[in-house]
Amino acid sequence: MKYREMEWKKKGRQQSIHQTWVPLSSVSPYLSKAVLIAEDDKFWTHEGFDYEAIEKAVKKDLKTKKFRSGGSTVSQQLARNLYLSPEKSLLRKAREAVITWRMERSLSKKRILELYLNAVEWGDGIFGAEAASRHYYGKPASELTAMESARLASILPNPRKYSPLGDQGYVVNRANVIYDIMIRRGIVPPEYREMDQNLPLSPAPEGQ
Repeated sequence: MKYREMEWKKKGRQQSIHQTWVPLSSVSPYLSKAVLIAEDDKFWTHEGFDYEAIEKAVKKDLKTKKFRSGGSTVSQQLARNLYLSPEKSLLRKAREAVITWRMERSLSKKRILELYLNAVEWGDGIFGAEAASRHYYGKPASELTAMESARLASILPNPRKYSPLGDQGYVVNRANVIYDIMIRRGIVPPEYREMDQNLPLSPAPEGQ
C-alpha cells in the first residue's frame, strides 16, 4: 500500500487506499477456496514453497531469458506484500524466501490466509477482500457467491489490468475454470449453483 502511495505521489496523482480489515470468519468460504485454487492449490500441505511450481517457473525464465516472479505461494506473496516491494530481482526473492520460511514457522495456516486476504491488491488502490467485495459488488465479503469469488480470484495475477466485472476474455475463462473446479470438489452444492446463473459461465468469444 505504501509502495502504491509513493507511485501516485511521483506521478502527481491524488488517490487514496481502500482497505477494511475483517477476520477470516467474515470472508466468504467461497472466496477463500477460490483464491487458493487460483493461486496456491497446495497451500494447506506445503511449508511455504511449492517446489514443483518454482522449478517450472525457473525453466520458463531460462527459456525466455527473462526474470519473472512465478511459482509463488500465498505465503511468499504475503511476505512480499507485507515487507518487500514488487520489484523483480534475485535479492528480493532471497529476502522473500527467508521471510516466508520464518512466517510459516511462526503463524498458523489460517492466520497466513487471513493476512493474505486482507492485504492482497485487488485493483487500483483496492486492498483486501472486504474493500474489493464492496467496490465491485456493493456488499460485504461474507456475502460473496461462488462465481463472484471465482471472478475476484481470477484477477489476482494482474488486478490493475483486469476487473472481475464485464466480459474480458481472460477473466471469464479463468473464472469458469476456477468455478468448475469448485463444483467438482463439492464446494458449490447443486442447490446453490442457481445463485450464480446471472453471471456468464461459458468461455468468452475469441478476441474479447
